[in-house]
Amino acid sequence: MLGKLMPREGKFFDFFNEHAEQILQGAIELNAFMNDIDNIETHVRNVETIEKRADKITHQTVALLHKTFITPLDRDEIHQLISKMDDILDMMEDVAQSMFLYDVHHVTPEAKKLSEICVGCAEKVKAAVALLSNMENSDAILKNCADIDKLEAEADHVMRSAMAKLFRDKDIEPRELIKLKAIYEMLEAVTDRCEDVANIIEGIVVENA
Repeated sequence: MLGKLMPREGKFFDFFNEHAEQILQGAIELNAFMNDIDNIETHVRNVETIEKRADKITHQTVALLHKTFITPLDRDEIHQLISKMDDILDMMEDVAQSMFLYDVHHVTPEAKKLSEICVGCAEKVKAAVALLSNMENSDAILKNCADIDKLEAEADHVMRSAMAKLFRDKDIEPRELIKLKAIYEMLEAVTDRCEDVANIIEGIVVENA
């Protein structure tokens, strides 16, 4: 009874929404990167800046968690969600930095397609997170999570097809093959991280709806 009378900290949902916006901005920047490879250094810096903003939000969320007596969601759920959301941007940053370090000068249609799917996943993550403060939105939240699952499956299919094409290309240089294989895998991993977030959100809905 006492717990119901105590004020609940709603700032967590603000942090989730702010972080989700950074995820979407990171995905958009990564997609722009894939279509503007000549300005590689600018895009890498932009992705790094977005990742740092998201990192700050993550730290603020964890700090608030330590100071808050009654939380709107289970404490472990809050920590898992913000941590897994942060993993998405960490992976995006890995893609951007690897493109620069590997000195990639040509982006394949498959890599561009994967980056587009990353944007779609980020949009759905943002949409699901935006609804999370009200469990009356449970059906809509779960629909967004299901859409993320579908996009992750699509990314997996694109990556497998890209890999097959890569290894069947008899004219490709070994170094180029290694570079592209790594980029494909990291781009697909971005969608995996989005699916991880969707799974946590689904669990939150089941526990709280």
